[in-house]
Amino acid sequence: MPLLEVRNLSVTIPTPEGDVHAVRAINLEIEKGEIHGVIGESGCGKTMTGMTLLGLAPKGARIVADSLHFDGEDLSKNAERLRGRRIGLISQDPAAALNPVLSIARQMDDVLRAHRNMSRQARRAEASSLLAATGLPDPQRVLKSYPHQLSGGMQQRVVIAQALATGADFLIADEPTTALDVSVGAQVLALLRKLVSDRGLTVLMITHDMDVIAEACDRVTVLYAGLSVEVGPVGEILQQPGHPYTQALLAALPDAAPHGARLAAIEGSIPPPRSGIEGCAFAPRCPKAMPVCARQVPPKRLAEAHRWLCHLPASAP
Repeated sequence: MPLLEVRNLSVTIPTPEGDVHAVRAINLEIEKGEIHGVIGESGCGKTMTGMTLLGLAPKGARIVADSLHFDGEDLSKNAERLRGRRIGLISQDPAAALNPVLSIARQMDDVLRAHRNMSRQARRAEASSLLAATGLPDPQRVLKSYPHQLSGGMQQRVVIAQALATGADFLIADEPTTALDVSVGAQVLALLRKLVSDRGLTVLMITHDMDVIAEACDRVTVLYAGLSVEVGPVGEILQQPGHPYTQALLAALPDAAPHGARLAAIEGSIPPPRSGIEGCAFAPRCPKAMPVCARQVPPKRLAEAHRWLCHLPASAP
């Protein structure tokens, strides 16, 4: 069994103006020890999926799934108990995740006291060890510091150390490099890969950046309008994307355009979250759309471990 199994997850939020379909039908299978990427535009359901796995969906949200299991346990019933103890979160803005008026030592100690049965001296030693494991130089100095005295990259490493302090072995990294510059972001991705290798962690990497997927992930699930439209090994999807939306995301990368040429863009926008969807959700924006795309849900295409939804034949470019 995969460590995480999500089948046909939907999250609907009732509002006075009507239901908001934050997640429509998402499927995820994540094996132990892998970094699994989830990518898509803003509004495609990436963060809401992560929050639902943590048991932090908005109050009143209707959550329905054929399967929502972590290591054999039902997350719809046990998410609160597993949160922190087994499942940790790395947020995209470390400055917002850290309390500006408390020292790093106090914040690390709060996490360790909440999740680990250790003496004060042991907690201090463990905090220093965890900070060192994230590559922070002089952990003792960092412990005495306040968040504003650390760089963005150092703050993100502290947030990662806090996630490790809970004892979690599954980390949800919600766009962990968005607030960082390119070089520091690359260091954080390298750190996550090292932690996966050294500590046997599993990571769900939420991102809108295909370069992050290419650099850090083993497999990737592409989301569109709250739907899983493609999943497979990163190398295969980068070289032979099956779904037109994935093809459009790759074509929009700066490196994909010839020197001096205008960058490609995906015209239009994702369907509003309050609207229903008939046929293929991407059809209104797809340059390859056929009449059938607007009427019928696309069939599943399969090429070994690579799966996607599309009316186009599997051999189509």
